Amino acid sequence: MHDQTQLLTELNDRSREVFRRVVEGYLETGDPVGSRSLTRQMSEKLSAATIRNVMQDLEYMGLLGSPHVSAGRVPTQLGLRMFVDGFMEVGEVHVTDRQALDATLGANEPGVGSLLDRVGAALSGITHGASLVLAPKHEAPIRHIEFVSLGPDRALVVLVFADGQVENRVFTPPPGQTPSSMREAANFLNALAEGRTLSELRADIREEIVARRQELDTLAAELVESGLAQWADQGAPYERLIVRGRSNLLDGEEDLDRIRSLFDDLERKRDIAEFLDLTEDGDGVRIFIGSENKLFSLSGSSLVVSPYMNADRKIIGAVGVIGPTRLNYGRIVPIVDYTAQLVGRVLSGRGKG
Repeated sequence: MHDQTQLLTELNDRSREVFRRVVEGYLETGDPVGSRSLTRQMSEKLSAATIRNVMQDLEYMGLLGSPHVSAGRVPTQLGLRMFVDGFMEVGEVHVTDRQALDATLGANEPGVGSLLDRVGAALSGITHGASLVLAPKHEAPIRHIEFVSLGPDRALVVLVFADGQVENRVFTPPPGQTPSSMREAANFLNALAEGRTLSELRADIREEIVARRQELDTLAAELVESGLAQWADQGAPYERLIVRGRSNLLDGEEDLDRIRSLFDDLERKRDIAEFLDLTEDGDGVRIFIGSENKLFSLSGSSLVVSPYMNADRKIIGAVGVIGPTRLNYGRIVPIVDYTAQLVGRVLSGRGKG
């Protein structure tokens, strides 16, 4: 199998132009590109027969393919990857796109969750793809924890952070809880919690429960563990996955199964979190095309994703756009990059300036 560097050196100027125009035409229309249409676009005057020969060479190299119903060519996954890495021209973020993203910061709703929801909706709207936002856990020190009974099998755990943010979640408590066991559990947590972040608190809580089991009622201990487990997200460092605009991925009925399989996969945050490990290898936007990642191997989708960082330059989440492999990469890459920088600035408390 040729590698990209070798393939690039094997292409002369004529082959490069034919390749670039086929890919750009395909990304714009979704249709195979034929030699006859290229004769009108080429910078040097070439016959359709000459262009067909060049396209056959590109097909032999694995860069183009020919759908069986058409005489035209489309880029292969290898071809798309080479185009993205070596030929793509990345534009500026259009002023109206920038304004739409900036406007998400102006809403009065409090909380990081609602901000990221708005960002996801705006990103989906302007790219006509599905947006993906991986949100960080809130890691400010805790001021206070409370349990509130909502019924025999429902309770609320409320966390008040030192920075004033309040988060709460409904969960199923162990059976047999009483108002006094809930107070006991909250008192136990608050004695330990103040000034610690949630992850610091979780690191110590089990040891404390074992050491103080005698003074802490078994019911209260179970409530502490099950309540805090709601915040653990099975050990993942990311709080939640926001996906907006999945209907944008549907071109027709035949796509339904493909999209359903993609979103079944997306529910497994573990796979999405792996993208962050991959993005840590390099700054800025990463593009995953089709089966380059196991998540998209069945659905044939692409992901354009960028991590965002806190004030300490630590990656704490990611934003991205999912779509068919024929995304307008040149337009979407700067939009995703801009969105990630915007979110990073807000979450780091640096505002828009």
